[in-house]
Amino acid sequence: MREGREEMNALRGNFERIKAFLRVADSMEEGDEEVKTWIKQIREVAYDAEDALDEFKLLLAHDHEGRGLLHKIPCCIRNMKARYLLTAAIKIISFRMKAICEGHQRLSEKLNRAQQGSSSAYEDSTWQDHRADAVLIEKSGLVGIEEPKEKLTQWLVGGNSEQEVISVVGMGGLGKTTLAKQVFDDPVVKKHFPVCAWVTLSPSSKTEELLMEMLQQIASSIMEPVPSGIDTMNINWLKRMIKSLLQGRRLRYLIVLDDVWHIDRWDAVKYALPNNNLGSRIIITTRNSDLALASCAEFNGKVYEMQPLPLEQSWKLFCTKIFRKNSCPSHLEEICTNILNKCEGLPLAIVAISCVLATKDQWRINEWDLVCRSLRSEIDGNDKLKNMKKVLSLSFNDLPYYLKSCLLQISVFPEAHVIKRMRLIRQWVAEGFVEMKDAKTMEEVADDYLNELVNRSLIHVVERDSDGRIKSCRIHGLLLKIIISKSRDQNFAAIVDKQSSVLSDRIRRCSIHNEFRFGQQNMSHSHLRSLHIFGEDKFSLYRILAGDLKLLSVLDLQNAPLRRFPVQVVDMHSVNFLSLRHTQIQTVPTSIGRLQNLETLDLKDTHVTSLPMEIMKLQRLCHLLVYRYQMVAYAHYKYGFSTPAQIGALQSLQKLCYIDADNDRTNNVISELRKLYQLRRLCILKLKKGDGRRLCWSIARLTNLQSLTVYSSGDDEEIDLQNVSSPPPLLQRIYLKGRMQALPHWIANMHGLVKLYLRWCLLKEDPMPSLQDLPSLVHLELLQAFDWQTLRFKAKGFQKLKILGLDYYEELTFVQIEEEAMSNLEKLMILRCKQLKSMPSGIEHLTKLKVLQFFDTPKELQLDERDEDYQKVAHIPELRYGYWRDGAWDVTVTKRSDLPPSWKQ
Repeated sequence: MREGREEMNALRGNFERIKAFLRVADSMEEGDEEVKTWIKQIREVAYDAEDALDEFKLLLAHDHEGRGLLHKIPCCIRNMKARYLLTAAIKIISFRMKAICEGHQRLSEKLNRAQQGSSSAYEDSTWQDHRADAVLIEKSGLVGIEEPKEKLTQWLVGGNSEQEVISVVGMGGLGKTTLAKQVFDDPVVKKHFPVCAWVTLSPSSKTEELLMEMLQQIASSIMEPVPSGIDTMNINWLKRMIKSLLQGRRLRYLIVLDDVWHIDRWDAVKYALPNNNLGSRIIITTRNSDLALASCAEFNGKVYEMQPLPLEQSWKLFCTKIFRKNSCPSHLEEICTNILNKCEGLPLAIVAISCVLATKDQWRINEWDLVCRSLRSEIDGNDKLKNMKKVLSLSFNDLPYYLKSCLLQISVFPEAHVIKRMRLIRQWVAEGFVEMKDAKTMEEVADDYLNELVNRSLIHVVERDSDGRIKSCRIHGLLLKIIISKSRDQNFAAIVDKQSSVLSDRIRRCSIHNEFRFGQQNMSHSHLRSLHIFGEDKFSLYRILAGDLKLLSVLDLQNAPLRRFPVQVVDMHSVNFLSLRHTQIQTVPTSIGRLQNLETLDLKDTHVTSLPMEIMKLQRLCHLLVYRYQMVAYAHYKYGFSTPAQIGALQSLQKLCYIDADNDRTNNVISELRKLYQLRRLCILKLKKGDGRRLCWSIARLTNLQSLTVYSSGDDEEIDLQNVSSPPPLLQRIYLKGRMQALPHWIANMHGLVKLYLRWCLLKEDPMPSLQDLPSLVHLELLQAFDWQTLRFKAKGFQKLKILGLDYYEELTFVQIEEEAMSNLEKLMILRCKQLKSMPSGIEHLTKLKVLQFFDTPKELQLDERDEDYQKVAHIPELRYGYWRDGAWDVTVTKRSDLPPSWKQ
């Protein structure tokens, strides 16, 4: 046993060194086949070392199983045999490590040079080829560029005399460089700016080279000779020389910095560009939105976010490149539409794939269909798509090591799949991709990772919450295909679908799509770290769950065809993340207590209503989600679960949703909540008035609480939350449903409160005076909160509010909005206000309002151009009217066609 521990400690040290080595090595992997092969060998032995370490950890855990001697003896015998075999395997792994490292000394030296800042000449030439192509494109070959070009030109030649920075930001392939070059070469721009310079930032170029190039172009613009000796000048002298030339001639200048990747490259040149108060401008093109925002905020300016081409323009570009006309042969329309949908409006992709299809015989439909069905393999093997792959791969290659694994993990999700934020970041944590940072939770660090990937234009936000948090996201389909290819090359993850059915027997992550019958192959699953099911293949699911999954950390069975809790799961002792969301299971077995490493248990939208006492053994549990809801018209029913009385024992809990408080143990459960010091979100249903004081005492102890939901036990049941002595300082979101004598007094003093829902409260006093001065409130929804007949929003009130909902005020006849009230409101929803027959007075003051919604309100509120009040809402981009008819919503949406493009998006 001692020998096994010594071998394991030695392996652990070697494994940490290998991980540190791979962090550097992956930056050299592109383009050098010799290095690529060697790194693959290193990665494989690292995988085996990680498996061995985790198996040893499991053996140690098994040594402590059971209390009785009769149980321990056979357990020890089994573990001794397993430890003997594992020790032998460790020796082989150590030998392999030594052999690989000793046999590749020359390559190791190459990688050391990379660590010191060198980069692959291959990668640099790839990048340079792409930049050169982008700036040489003729205007006649462009589609959809006129509108953004006109807007950027107006920004450049208009405005005040202060220096401004204009950032053009977006993912690779959207045409940032092409747009900037068209603007740069426009005669109006050339005439307006006597001094112009275009500098392309190569990832490998030095700051001295960048500044020398800029200096030479500026000198050429003003007809002055290049200063002698610039080759020997240091960075500071070059900056001073540039600044002197630009200030001395008192000429308006335009500098374009193309493809800026990192903030330090911008920092290296910004102080060389003086504010000469002549209306000088700087254009930055970048994939990094953080950089774009920072540069514009620092030097005054604007950000132009590149958008994918709309369908009509995509079709025009596609057909022009293939058929030399703006139409497609009728027999190819369906196939071409499917191919174009995969491009998702990305000009680079449309042009690249058009080049492939232009060589195909138009009457051999099977060839066109094959390209559509096998686009992933085409990207890997077709030379005509090589440049597109390089351009899209640059963003991945530029990532720091800790983000690469996170992005590769997204390859397990199907194409076009919308991914919920919390699902993603919890899986990253469970996989071990997230590193502890300062006092943040692992989920908070993972949230930072997600935001960084969004800011680098690698992940697109599908929906944000009203307070700005990402709710869901997705990745561009073609970028996903490239990531899947990289994931496969690194043996990181495998996708099992109708296109990919041949798998390695050492895959580490597996994602089953559609109804492919996985498990028919005779292969080991012992190396699997995560398993994801997308589709309804019951046969494959039970087949794979019956395998050896001892190292599995993520088991995502969301939407799987399950009616019973799969008993095989309780033998997967390494599982950290278990999701059975949207399944039909009704009970959880007592053996759940064996999953000692479980951190997330997601039973949302199942039929589970109680948990066994054994759940208390899961001391690492952070997220416990057991609830479902039903939507019937306006009714929003939530169903929670009966929690064990000793819930306070789960000291790691951060999220607890939704506990039913209407059982015999209520008093104890409510009191137990105060022990959950790590709790960030707490949701309670069916609270009785008599439990309010105890809940207030518990809330005051939950100093990390950020979100609180409390529902009363019935329509007539009152909830009392007045006695919170010191509300949690981080509390941002409050959702209350139930009668209350008065608004809890402490809410009016919560300066960090972002979102507030008050439903069926029937308050005795108007809550508006208490709420209107909350400095951070952005979302307010009021359903029968107070018996208003006249509702006034006073000037200067609700200054940060963006979303307001008013529901079920049957006596409300008049709404008045004073000037400067709710000055940032973007969405106003009015529902079931039967007596409100006129448009809110002062609605014309809400200049930022984008959506106005009336559901089940009088017909008089439906306006057309003939109505007197029409001009009051003419500035609002979208009007919605809806009525509940025959068990469904009948909704009419009116959008204004004459609005600026930025409002239509």
